[in-house]
Amino acid sequence: MKLPRRQFLNLAAGATALPTVSRVASAQAYPSRPVHLIVGFPASGLTDILARLLGSSLSERLGQQFIVEDRPGAGTNLATEALVRALPDGYTLLMASSSNAINATLYDNLKFNFIRDTTPVASIARTPLVLVVNPSFPVKSVPELITYGKASPGKINMATAGIGSSLHLAGELFMTMTEVKLVPVHYRGLYVPDLLAGQVQLAFSPIPTTIEQVRAGKLRALAVTTPTRSPALPNIPTIGEFVAGYEASVWNGVVAPKGTPAVIVDKLHEAIDAALADPKLTTQFAGIGSVPKSMTPADFGKFIAEDTEKWGRVIRGNNIKAE
Repeated sequence: MKLPRRQFLNLAAGATALPTVSRVASAQAYPSRPVHLIVGFPASGLTDILARLLGSSLSERLGQQFIVEDRPGAGTNLATEALVRALPDGYTLLMASSSNAINATLYDNLKFNFIRDTTPVASIARTPLVLVVNPSFPVKSVPELITYGKASPGKINMATAGIGSSLHLAGELFMTMTEVKLVPVHYRGLYVPDLLAGQVQLAFSPIPTTIEQVRAGKLRALAVTTPTRSPALPNIPTIGEFVAGYEASVWNGVVAPKGTPAVIVDKLHEAIDAALADPKLTTQFAGIGSVPKSMTPADFGKFIAEDTEKWGRVIRGNNIKAE
C-alpha cells in the first residue's frame, strides 16, 4: 500500500523523534536502577567515608541504591578515567576531590581533561588540614615555627602522603608564603607513626587522621588551614590569622560525565543539597572533621577551575613532578 506523502512524512518525523522522547522520559524517571559512585581512594579514607554517608542519604531520598566503588590508583586518575568513559546517563558518578584539581598540572600525559570532560553536580564538603608537630619539637605556634624555621633552614622534616598530595602542596604553599624551608618526606603509607616517634617534626594532616592524637596530647596542633576555625578544633587558630591569605583544604564534590542531561544534574543537585541540610548528615560529617559545603553546579565548576589554577601555580613555581 502506498502512503500519501504527508502521512509518510509525519510517520518519518515521529520515528526520528522517538529516541529523543525516550531519552527525555528516561531522564525524568531517573534513577530507575542503582547508581555507581566511584571513589579514587582506598576504603575507609576520608573521601570513601564521605561518599558512603552521602550515598546512604541519597538512597533514602531517591529510592535507588547508591553503590560506592573504590578504585584507587595513579593519584585518583584511574577512577577519573572510568568516570569520563562512562555513559552520560547519571548512573556513574565520581566523588571528586582536590586531587583532581592538583592532577591537572601535576601529571603531563593525562588521558582526560577534568574540567572539559566532566559535568559539575554538587559541592559536598570541605575538610581542613591541621598543622601538627611532635610535642618534642620546640615550637608552640605558627609565629614560633616561622622564626625557628628561618633560623634553621632545611632542618625541619615535613611528612606528606606523597608527592603532589594535598598535604604536600599545603606545605609548599606555606613555604612559599613564609619563606620558611621545610624538607618534605614523602610516604606511600602511613606517616603518623614516624610523626609520633619524632622521626619527622611536622605534617599538614587531615583532621580525621590525627585528631585523636591531638586530643590525647601525643601531637601538638598549631593551626588549621581553612580561612575559619574548625568546629572539630575550635580553640586552634587558623594559619591565615598569622599568614594573610593562606588557605588549603581538602574539598569533595560529585561530578558526572560530560553531556549528562540537565534534568538529571538538577535532580541530583537538589537531592544532595537536601542531604547536606539534614542535621543527621551534618553531625556525621562533623564527626570526621568535615563541614558541608553547598554550591550550585555553575559555582562548583567555577571553584574547580580556580582551585586548579591555584595549585597549578604552586606546582609550576616549585617544579614539582609526579613520581
